[in-house]
Amino acid sequence: MLAQAKGQFEVKLQLQQASPGIEAARLGRQTIDKQFRGDLDAASLGEMLAVMTEVKGSAAYVALERVDGTLHGKRGSFVLLHSAVMDRGAPSLSVQVVADSASGELSGLRGSMRIEISEGQHHYVFDYSLPPE
Repeated sequence: MLAQAKGQFEVKLQLQQASPGIEAARLGRQTIDKQFRGDLDAASLGEMLAVMTEVKGSAAYVALERVDGTLHGKRGSFVLLHSAVMDRGAPSLSVQVVADSASGELSGLRGSMRIEISEGQHHYVFDYSLPPE
């Protein structure tokens, strides 16, 4: 059975140097430090790789972040995989729980997250399932 968690989050991105020998690829690398509030009360740390093209409004990023905290009161951690493409201003974003990445009371967690930004505030809607107890 699917459940849904909603709330807000704050994110801090920190630009990092390119890995040695890969500078010519012109990829941006950033660390992620995020605080979730609401049904998901957690913190996450992760890394993002991004590329901007020469065409205005076209770019992409991929990221992995480990989330640690409580989801509707159940404690544990899990990993989210982000994959995003901006095609001349048209966005497409997928944020999925990595299979078998969850621990603690969240073991077996499956799900996907939508991110919405309105008036400068970041919101999440997390559709998920846990195995029966």
